[in-house]
Amino acid sequence: MHELIINNLEEISAVAAQFITAIGESRVIAFYGEMGTGKTTFIQAICKHLGVTDVINSPTFAIVNEYLASETTIYHFDFYRIKKLEEVYDMGYEEYFYGDGYCFIEWPELVESLLPDDVLRVHIKERPDGSRSISF
Repeated sequence: MHELIINNLEEISAVAAQFITAIGESRVIAFYGEMGTGKTTFIQAICKHLGVTDVINSPTFAIVNEYLASETTIYHFDFYRIKKLEEVYDMGYEEYFYGDGYCFIEWPELVESLLPDDVLRVHIKERPDGSRSISF
């Protein structure tokens, strides 16, 4: 088990770089955490570290955003508004989850049964001092 700490926003870029190094070959990454813990902000930092130059925002209404990085494609999912698994089937989740790009998934609890066996589970928690703990 790995744990990284983000003490403030000035450190987020460095922690994102450490995270990418630590995850190795993992491509499907599920981010768990309460509303407001910084899932989207951390994913934005990871995307920037991977070379994304586009505007990176939460795909809350689109469900998935696609970003081109230096050497790969990144799919950023937000399943918060999913009502039925059929919606995920209809979007062709298999092509994303079993493709070559990165899949960064917010609110994976709602699609847990569809996640690949090798999914990397990342838990983000706010600590009493306001810092964030990233464990995986």
